[in-house]
Amino acid sequence: MIVVAKIGTSSLTDGAGHIDGAAVAKLCADVAEVRAAGHQAVVVTSGAIAAGQPALGLDGRRPTKLTTLQAISAVGQSRLMRVYDEALAAQGLVGGQVLLSPLDFANHSQYGRAGKTMRRLLELGVVPVVNENDAVADDEIRMGDNDRLAALVAQLVGAEVLVLLTDTAGLHTADPRLVADASLIEEIVQVDRALLAVAGRPGTARGSGGMATKLAAARMAAWSGVRTVIAAAARPGVLAAAAAGEPGVGTVVRAHDRRLPVRKLWIGFGIGSSGTLRIDDGARRALVERHTSLLPAGVVGVEGDFDVDDAVEIAGTDGRVVAKGLVRHSSARLAEWCGRRTAELPPDVPHEVVHRDDLVIL
Repeated sequence: MIVVAKIGTSSLTDGAGHIDGAAVAKLCADVAEVRAAGHQAVVVTSGAIAAGQPALGLDGRRPTKLTTLQAISAVGQSRLMRVYDEALAAQGLVGGQVLLSPLDFANHSQYGRAGKTMRRLLELGVVPVVNENDAVADDEIRMGDNDRLAALVAQLVGAEVLVLLTDTAGLHTADPRLVADASLIEEIVQVDRALLAVAGRPGTARGSGGMATKLAAARMAAWSGVRTVIAAAARPGVLAAAAAGEPGVGTVVRAHDRRLPVRKLWIGFGIGSSGTLRIDDGARRALVERHTSLLPAGVVGVEGDFDVDDAVEIAGTDGRVVAKGLVRHSSARLAEWCGRRTAELPPDVPHEVVHRDDLVIL
């Protein structure tokens, strides 16, 4: 079994933003326990930006300027890895730094190379320590969390379990910091928009994610056939318990039977939507039941401002989103083409609004 463990900034650093060596040591001891049980482990870590701030005299609130964040992460990443190397060595393990960017998942050849590297590291007995390449990959800094990266890494290495470590025991019925009798939700069959709304907003100044980002990542992992456990980083033996499926370890999000390939996983959950296409019932049935491409004849409305190759949601007449895909035409052109049949379109342009190869049924 391959276990991917993601830990966030708030669980790795103290109040001043310094790396908490004891927290890293505890995580690495958990990794060693998983390895001793015969499993392989990958760590996805946040913390480079938070680790770099004190070194540059920038203690306090996280900066917002993109170039500043990139520079801080370049300073902090080496400091973060030094702590990991020492903590893993204390457990008799060797760590290997892997920095990834969105291109590594969106581009087929890049994805293949990343996968080969990760698999070879595991074959050599190395514990890959993965982070977003924040110094150059500005998209991830703007997105602001590594939860989604962890879900993609789980798919990349063929993991069976993704453990999202946080500073709470999992998802609760309400914010446990505000509601004393909030109870732990132990299992989730499907992550929907209502559940994401319950998850709330980020909880710390240093951490950039929150429970909502973890649920979004769990949804991605579920579509990869990966079981996700959202659990407390401080819990003793948390990784081994999650791998063994022990009850009560945290919030478990079940995996789907259907597995999306990585490109469609990226389209469906890895990139933001720039607009919405409204389609009629005939087009909806064609997409969902016959897995066809979307043609202009089935489009009844265009919302948002988008360009070629942008991602858009596709909703039925009732407003329910049924699919997501990459458009082949701009919003301005599609607004003119709504309802037109193929014979009415110019012959020298693609007639599909969204080709089925670029379409994910949700």
